[in-house]
Amino acid sequence: MKYMLLIHQGDAPTPRDPERWSQVPEEEQRQVYADYQALNSTPGVTPGLQLESPESATTVRVENGETLVTDGPFVAIKEAIGGFMTLEADDLDAAIELASRIPAARMGGAIEVRPIVEG
Repeated sequence: MKYMLLIHQGDAPTPRDPERWSQVPEEEQRQVYADYQALNSTPGVTPGLQLESPESATTVRVENGETLVTDGPFVAIKEAIGGFMTLEADDLDAAIELASRIPAARMGGAIEVRPIVEG
């Protein structure tokens, strides 16, 4: 089964926010990089991409045939997706185990695990 792991960054500091990232102890910063490197080399994992900040998003809707474009995300920034990866695993338990190893999950964010429809 294939799973999409959607990384909700939440309050987790990232290198893209140098002010907040500098508050993370250097040893933990190194561990975050090492964890992502290990995740990306895990069998069954297809590394995804990190997304720009939610403020850079453009939201598109069509209402009554009219295209409406707004700046920013549709969801609260804390709920916005910061990145993603996919995993081919035997079952949901394996996907949950991998999701628990994503640094954002322990640093203020959350990981949404969702099966991918195939066929």
